[in-house]
Amino acid sequence: MLKVLISDKLSEDGVAILKGRKELQVDIKTGLTPEQLAQEIKGYDALVIRSATKVTQAVLQAADKLQVIGRAGVGVDNVDIQEATKRGVIVMNVPAGNTISTAEHTVAMICAVARRIAAANASIRQGLWERPKFVGTELFGKKLGVVGLGKIGLEVARRMQAMGMEIIGFDPFLSAERAEQLGFQLTSLDELYKESDFITVHVPLNDETRHMIGAKEIATMKDGVRLINCARGGIYHEQDIHDAVVSGKVGGIAFDVYEQEPLPADHPLPKLENALCTPHLGASTVEAQENVAVEVAKQVVDALLGGGIRNAVNMPSVDAKTLQVLQPYILLGERLGSLASQLSSKSISEVNVTFVGEVTKHDTSAVTLSVLKGILTPMVGDNVNYVNASVIASERGIKVVESKANRLDEFANLIALEVTCGEKKIELQGTLSARREPRLVKIAPYFVEASPQGAMLLIKNQDKPGLIGNLGSLLGKAGINIASLSNGRDVPGGEAITVLNIDQPVPDAVMEQVKQLEHVIDAKSIKLS
Repeated sequence: MLKVLISDKLSEDGVAILKGRKELQVDIKTGLTPEQLAQEIKGYDALVIRSATKVTQAVLQAADKLQVIGRAGVGVDNVDIQEATKRGVIVMNVPAGNTISTAEHTVAMICAVARRIAAANASIRQGLWERPKFVGTELFGKKLGVVGLGKIGLEVARRMQAMGMEIIGFDPFLSAERAEQLGFQLTSLDELYKESDFITVHVPLNDETRHMIGAKEIATMKDGVRLINCARGGIYHEQDIHDAVVSGKVGGIAFDVYEQEPLPADHPLPKLENALCTPHLGASTVEAQENVAVEVAKQVVDALLGGGIRNAVNMPSVDAKTLQVLQPYILLGERLGSLASQLSSKSISEVNVTFVGEVTKHDTSAVTLSVLKGILTPMVGDNVNYVNASVIASERGIKVVESKANRLDEFANLIALEVTCGEKKIELQGTLSARREPRLVKIAPYFVEASPQGAMLLIKNQDKPGLIGNLGSLLGKAGINIASLSNGRDVPGGEAITVLNIDQPVPDAVMEQVKQLEHVIDAKSIKLS
């Protein structure tokens, strides 16, 4: 009999689905610390969680039979995905289960902050009648800036469009043609900040989006702008937001998520009169909780009993024998995709993937999905998995072309990726080493030899003496160790590209110094899994 542990509160209907299968023994043990879970997890084949349970590396190392982790919700930041993948544990989420509830909560927050409903309610509860104090603003005719036009962002935009708001959006993975069909105007982040009366964010929290809106960005915004966050705590710099509300630059905020949750009692944001704060209620509807519980229960049952794998965030749905062959290419494909995404500066319109050698003997669709997952994840985040990556790409107007070739350059086994963004094409090639580890071998038109993993630094430069020495000195002074370095050039003395694997990401201040080095044309900090 297979054993399932439910470690967070799950709706009764979800529990009933699991307990309704005679092949499964279902235990419910909630409120476990990571240390306690590490003791309990032995002997269990599946773990069902929500957001409270932390599945750490130690928990996964203690799990001797674990096959599946089912997350009843979208975010999987409470699971060590890398360790789970290393141990062959499938991690599944429910990417669309709370889309409507979160979108509706965002709409409610926009309306409430526009009309100062929370402050007015608090006033009247105190027995006051301060009608002139709470003059609000109409939404009709105002510009709503939506950062991230994925499922939730699109639902918010559609609803606010119906209320007469003009929608301007930023999303590097939504084509201009698709945006036009939806009646939205795509713009740059800088323009969105300058033009918007209200700004709502719907992006994942990662190195690219952490504190993406702080004092510098706020300074470019309209006086009295209103800011909304129902996505992830940490996207806004909370202290900078506080200061901007106090100064009057920001006319109001509506936050549902925070950098530290539960919110500390002394946190300054809820004390602001022009702040509306709710305790992470985006997915807190009866319908959403029911939907995610039922869906994740069905997914866990299917995964354990041979019904197939759905919504896996770390593995494609292929049989074990094929997965053993394809897994190194899947990892390579995802990293090439992530690298291309981080190198792109405009909306991606087309992705071409070409396979050469051993991998062509198999169905390569899983590898193509891994490429798309890598491309989309930096912006879309936890909503992307191996099942829905192609659907999300299609929704955003991205054309995907897969092909096979007998040989490219001198490599017998290869993944060649070409990504079109605006008028620019990003061309990357990767292969496997003798130990079947991913290798980056070309950033067109330059041949390189680098490991596509961890922190990296990519520099376009003139092939002149002194650059490498100056770069090494600069990074050394900043305490950044160089693990490896590769240099590719077209002709001696011409343009070149220098690729470094480093032990930690380069801070912004140091990146600016790198860009100012003699012979440096451009530089980019990259972070891969």
